[in-house]
Amino acid sequence: MPMDSPAVEVSGLVKRYGRATAVDGLSLVADRGAVTAILGPNGAGKTSTVEICEGFRRADGGTVRVLGLAPSRPELRARVGVMLQAGGVPPATRAGEWLRLVSRFSAHPLDPAALLDRLGLTEHARTPYRRLSGGQQQRLSLAAAVVGRPELVFLDEPTAGLDPQARHACWDVVGELRACGVSVVLTTHHMDEAERLADQVVIIDRGRVVAGGSPATLTGAERQLRFRARPGLDLDELLGALPTGSAAKESPSGHYIIEGQVGPELLATVTAWCAAEGVTADDLSIERRTLEDVFLELTGRELR
Repeated sequence: MPMDSPAVEVSGLVKRYGRATAVDGLSLVADRGAVTAILGPNGAGKTSTVEICEGFRRADGGTVRVLGLAPSRPELRARVGVMLQAGGVPPATRAGEWLRLVSRFSAHPLDPAALLDRLGLTEHARTPYRRLSGGQQQRLSLAAAVVGRPELVFLDEPTAGLDPQARHACWDVVGELRACGVSVVLTTHHMDEAERLADQVVIIDRGRVVAGGSPATLTGAERQLRFRARPGLDLDELLGALPTGSAAKESPSGHYIIEGQVGPELLATVTAWCAAEGVTADDLSIERRTLEDVFLELTGRELR
């Protein structure tokens, strides 16, 4: 199969559960040798999409190609690594034994002992899986997904429940995979994680792609002025004093965001207006728009 085919190519994907349509004509491409983050609120269809790509579910419509092949092709098993959030490991199996067993399915695996050490699991190598903490189980799942030197690896919430040290260790592993030319497709609810790791981001909502591109493209170059103050300030009055093209909003209550040409003039206008209103602008800062800002703008703030 030609190496110029994408790592994952999804076109017009449809998945239904009874009368509910979880994935509704979704299309995306994950490039080879890159990290692609698939983001979406709960129920957006991202898990169904990834499970179809992994070969665990069947599509009701559309086409999916993984390394140029249908996901069900048996030859993909030796070329694709899959990290699941839970399950798949016999509870009594020791961590080191499990990783050595998984490594034997590959012709040229990584050194299991070195990988355990890399993820801080050496001292738990003889610990049964059921006695590992949730974070340790998560790290073992990551190790099992990459020990076979896959061409493509799917990571499902790779740092869920991990402490900061473990998160950074996992991020380093993902960076090393990319540096070695491995294609990575990950799902995460941590926007900072996606912004840090991903070359490309795909945002899914209600079974469809609503945005895609690099983190820098999605967040843009514009900066924002942010501050906290009492809720309910008259932003129309503030906008009348701001340079043309500026925007102001209160989101959430008591948190204010000013967008536009953020520079000395805008900063002086905002602080002078706050002083005239008898308002103290707490935590005033100038920041660029984050991936979380983009995500919330596209998918909304309501709970689902």
